[in-house]
Amino acid sequence: MNQTVEIICVGNELLIGKTLNTNAQWLAKRITNLGLTTRRITVVSDNIHEISDVIKEVIQRGPHFLLTTGGLGPTFDDMTLVGLAKALGCNIEINEEALNMVQEKYLTYAQKKRMNAVELTPHRLKMAKFPIGARPLPNPVGTAPAALIEHGKMTIIALPGVPSEMKSIFNESVTPILKQTAGDVSFFEKSIESRDVMESTMAPLIDTIMQKNPHVYIKSHPKGSEKVPYIEFHISTTAKTASTARRYVNKALIQLTELIQENGGKIKIVKNTR
Repeated sequence: MNQTVEIICVGNELLIGKTLNTNAQWLAKRITNLGLTTRRITVVSDNIHEISDVIKEVIQRGPHFLLTTGGLGPTFDDMTLVGLAKALGCNIEINEEALNMVQEKYLTYAQKKRMNAVELTPHRLKMAKFPIGARPLPNPVGTAPAALIEHGKMTIIALPGVPSEMKSIFNESVTPILKQTAGDVSFFEKSIESRDVMESTMAPLIDTIMQKNPHVYIKSHPKGSEKVPYIEFHISTTAKTASTARRYVNKALIQLTELIQENGGKIKIVKNTR
């Protein structure tokens, strides 16, 4: 997998443990399935300077994509786009296309009697203020548009933090962009569970299998203890065709299964959910 992605999740609620960061997990799964690699996930508070600093760090590493979640709403602590503009050294201003998107949403809300007025208050206008050069991505579920900006060879996409909004925008607007970059590649995975064989016993054997199968990644996930060994082994790869990816994984799976059984372990195939 050659194309790389980093994710920044913005929100104090994530750092104090109030909210589980399901956005990061969901995005990482989707990115992997599309044939790209998530290199790093960072969580940062609702602070302009911290947002700006972490974006600058990502720019230095130079992934193909940077996705952010959270901080696009109307409240005082929604600071992601301001922090992004600061990191890029540009100003932030009303984006007419984004303004139209926001205005149309409030008109729709009024027509559905969810509110009595459609006045674009300063807090509502805030959702249409974008870094210069950014373009809005429509939000089918909520009000605040997402933002996309090209910075050198990197594409930065700021997504809302509300999971339903983030997922909807990702599926409709972001997935086609990532697919175009990834090209025709296929991700494939399988998992098996083993009992009665220690992870420390399997560790050097996994190294051997991966050396024989350089395209495959094997990760062990202990669920028991050394005294009561219970391990899930996850085998995955990305290849140019689905059949090639499947062949790579199945070959490694057979070798792993044989080694587990040779060492007295019992095997159970796990149905993957991707």
